[in-house]
Amino acid sequence: MFPIRDHNPSGRTPYITYALIVVNVVIFFSYAGLDDHAINGVFRDWAIIPRNISGGGGWETLMSSMFLHAGIAHLGGNMLFLWIFGDNLEDKMGHRRFLVFYLMCGIAAGLAHVLAAPGSAVPTVGASGAIAGVMGGYLLLFPKARVDILIILIVFFRIFPIPAWIMLCVWLGLQFLGGIGADPDTGGVAYWAHAGGFVAGFLLTVPTWRRLGGTAFWNHTHGIPPHPEAQYRFRASHIPKVRK
Repeated sequence: MFPIRDHNPSGRTPYITYALIVVNVVIFFSYAGLDDHAINGVFRDWAIIPRNISGGGGWETLMSSMFLHAGIAHLGGNMLFLWIFGDNLEDKMGHRRFLVFYLMCGIAAGLAHVLAAPGSAVPTVGASGAIAGVMGGYLLLFPKARVDILIILIVFFRIFPIPAWIMLCVWLGLQFLGGIGADPDTGGVAYWAHAGGFVAGFLLTVPTWRRLGGTAFWNHTHGIPPHPEAQYRFRASHIPKVRK
């Protein structure tokens, strides 16, 4: 189950969301062409290494690590999620507040990962924790917004529009299940960073939700961004049909 787009354009240009995507892409390609030894050096200096932070150092990596990615698929997946969910949240928070919110979620996600594996020496990189925070905020403000997801079951491919709360709650549940079954000391997916970022994002969005009216905001918007819904049309195939 993979989200590919939403139906909810923002009311103003999401400059911070676009800027974050550009910055992440530029930083990734600034080191992507280096040899493995050099890339390992970048991660050693700028990625989160829980053991270092537990020892009292490396606090700056809570910020720097969220702009590093381990590969093109890692980068692309994170930027897709940011593009889908970031614009509407930025619209309601405002540009500056959204930037501060994004960075705070990333830091909270990094701390959650350190708490989950304080002795780990495995470098951890990625914007996933900060973007999980964006998803948590989106769940609070726009639980009924429609999100198109791609379902892939072996040879079965289908796009379904579903309410955001279903997709986001399933995603969060998978992070908790993954975190329970994984050993963070051996590397892999930082499940607890994702879960921690999501919860932080939800809580940090509460002041915005209350400023907008709380439950009155839900009643007014019906749980979706208050803008005309985007309509997508798929071009009809020109391949002739062959009847049995």
